Amino acid sequence: MHILITGGNGQLGQALQTVLVEDEVTAVDRDDLDISDKAQLFAVIEQAKPDIVINCAAYTNVDGCVSDPELAYCVNGFGPQNLALACQAQDIPLVQVSTNEVFDGRDTEPYAEWTPPSPPNAYGRSKAAGEFNVRSIWGKSYIVRTAWLYSPTGRNFIHAILRRARNSGKIRVVTDEIGNPTYTHDLALAISQLIRTGQYGTYHFVNQGACSRWEFANEICRLAGLDHVQNDPILGSEFKRASTPPPYGQLANIAGGAIGITLRPWQEALAECLDQMEDK
Repeated sequence: MHILITGGNGQLGQALQTVLVEDEVTAVDRDDLDISDKAQLFAVIEQAKPDIVINCAAYTNVDGCVSDPELAYCVNGFGPQNLALACQAQDIPLVQVSTNEVFDGRDTEPYAEWTPPSPPNAYGRSKAAGEFNVRSIWGKSYIVRTAWLYSPTGRNFIHAILRRARNSGKIRVVTDEIGNPTYTHDLALAISQLIRTGQYGTYHFVNQGACSRWEFANEICRLAGLDHVQNDPILGSEFKRASTPPPYGQLANIAGGAIGITLRPWQEALAECLDQMEDK
């Protein structure tokens, strides 16, 4: 299978390239392709002639989306629309990667795939727009929502916690934000399985189990041998930031589980990730 990955230099894009070793993979990043440029996008897909496109390209600066919602929509909403149109024209399936931040986090039970989106912030609104545009245009599409992505490299929560813990010997992390820590390698494996099923629709792929950011940080420190680091629990209201994340963002993998695609517990995945890190 020839697979075109947009956003190929990002955490998930790189993980997909390590997983899809038996496929022919063409990975492009924003220096090669601006998905908001319709003419360029059509030309790239027509030339590449892939069997499927996996869109990992996104504007993921959640706080930045607040100050520049137009840019957020341009990349996260209009870009997927262009991809859906291009894939429709070539009769190519499309995977659109989305987020748990399309939900407002006011529920107390894990969000199912069919729960209506209610995004609480500019980032979530732009990603919900991308989902809507893809679904409205192209039936051969997979919407894959995930949450709290991390990998051994790149900028993510794990590296931020380890840096702060080592530099100060003390950290402060919120206790009232709940979600599913998800290892990019495991998500890539799930997507690799999904694209071979032909069962289009919306899926929630996250590592099993959920925790607070505070609990997540505690486990990171424990696995890294930093148990001595003091982790003070705080409320989200004490951590000032431009955007407001969903306080309860746990996703339920119902659709994927029904076709045999599940991810392992987040604690196991985190331990493996830390083993792969050079600066653990």
